[in-house]
Amino acid sequence: QAQLVESGGGLVQAGGSLRLSCAASGLTFSRYSMAWFRQAPGKQREFVAGIARDGISTYSAESVKGRFTISRDNAKRTVYMQMNSLKPEDTAVYYCAAGVSPGPSAVYTNWGQGTQVIVSS
Repeated sequence: QAQLVESGGGLVQAGGSLRLSCAASGLTFSRYSMAWFRQAPGKQREFVAGIARDGISTYSAESVKGRFTISRDNAKRTVYMQMNSLKPEDTAVYYCAAGVSPGPSAVYTNWGQGTQVIVSS
């Protein structure tokens, strides 16, 4: 059974950094594009960043460009997101997802349970 488990969330002050990880099991990780989404209270879930199977092509939402970096290690079956210069508006539950392509409109078939990120001002 496929499983995605996120970690690395927490409470951080504005301007700080966090690194999220998502470990995959039960699926052939290298065959999937991976992405991070987030959902803030009272808002719809939104695409944050995606990475292709080979780790070369990446996509990021405009709101996080230059601050967040997505990467993956296929040998470790893990996708990461380095988040720098965090802002209070980045506060959300962050989810990783596996899909057929890494863009914001792609179909994602597997989802993690999420990890909470809180950025204090």
